[in-house]
Amino acid sequence: MYRKILVTTDGSAVSRMTACAGVAFAQQMGAEVLALFVAPEYQYPIYVEIIPPSYPSEEEYRAAMARAGAEHTQSIVDSCAKKGVRCEAMTAFSESAATKIVEVAQSHGCDLIFIGSHGRSGFGQLLLGSVTNKVLSHTRIPVLVHRLLKEPLPD
Repeated sequence: MYRKILVTTDGSAVSRMTACAGVAFAQQMGAEVLALFVAPEYQYPIYVEIIPPSYPSEEEYRAAMARAGAEHTQSIVDSCAKKGVRCEAMTAFSESAATKIVEVAQSHGCDLIFIGSHGRSGFGQLLLGSVTNKVLSHTRIPVLVHRLLKEPLPD
């Protein structure tokens, strides 16, 4: 049914649990996985006229975020390897994680986006915003929302 599934992560305990479920689902479907971490774009300090020497350069920032993305997606890659699921991992940069998730899914030929949800509703959801809701409203690709019934233990 599905050939290529985009599994997102932000490095949190919730996204790690969602990723495990996404890999298991991909295995059941006989699909491959594209693991994605979206990092925010580099921000120049706007509060000073001279960039402080301790402030990272854009190249340093991008390298650090690429390392963080590799660390966050590594558990997905390892889980796929254990289950015999083909996997590719990538880090993308964007100010809008939801828009980038949709863009990457389209450009890499994914036919399903597997994403997690905290299951918050009402005011809690309004305050936090929801990448999942934005993905749902911006894509024509099917989205499987994995909702955790119980919060994971803190890291």
